[in-house]
Amino acid sequence: MNYKIIGNTVPAVEFTLNTNESIYTQSGAMAWRSNGIKMETNTKGGLMKGIGRMFSGDSLFMNTFTAERDNQTITFSSTVPGNIVPLDLTGTSGIIAQKGAFLCAEESVNLKVTLTKKFSTGLFGGEGFILQEMTGSGNVFLEIDGDQVIKELGAGETILVDTGNVVAFEKSVQYEIESVKGIKNIFFGGEGLFLTRLVGPGKIILQTMNFNDLAGRIINLIPPSNN
Repeated sequence: MNYKIIGNTVPAVEFTLNTNESIYTQSGAMAWRSNGIKMETNTKGGLMKGIGRMFSGDSLFMNTFTAERDNQTITFSSTVPGNIVPLDLTGTSGIIAQKGAFLCAEESVNLKVTLTKKFSTGLFGGEGFILQEMTGSGNVFLEIDGDQVIKELGAGETILVDTGNVVAFEKSVQYEIESVKGIKNIFFGGEGLFLTRLVGPGKIILQTMNFNDLAGRIINLIPPSNN
């Protein structure tokens, strides 16, 4: 199959599928498709995996789209302004992504939930205990809020990131939460109580915008109702 990223502000990924080629996505992500593509809705892996995906920010049901003849197109759009990042998992051990990052993937990609390894990480990490693990071969496509920044960490190299700006990282990267140090920093720094510590080796993907923070700021600007 072939694909291309289209659009700028709110991008989409458009696939050209030949006979029996498939792509799957969470419920409601498709924007448009050719008439020669059939859709099948299921829990993809069983009910319990579907429930697990719900806790990781995706839908209970997944939609698989399969071409019934050659040269059929289908398009999936992102939900917020930003970018779409294609990652080829072939020959890798897979990636760990924050909940809600998954957009779509080839059928050869396995998607399941995974738990953070430390209680403190899940409790204070801002994304809960549940993350998404993606393994297998082929391409997976992730949604990015704002612009993407990809970094390659060397062995032992450490970076501290606001939790909402972490998108995904290779499984070789250690993932922990640490508290901001200093009383004045905690109460007056405006950066929250905790940061995400990522320790290499491995690739990490960051995003320049945290849409949840943006939504919170917009809500704060809405005048209260007089009713």
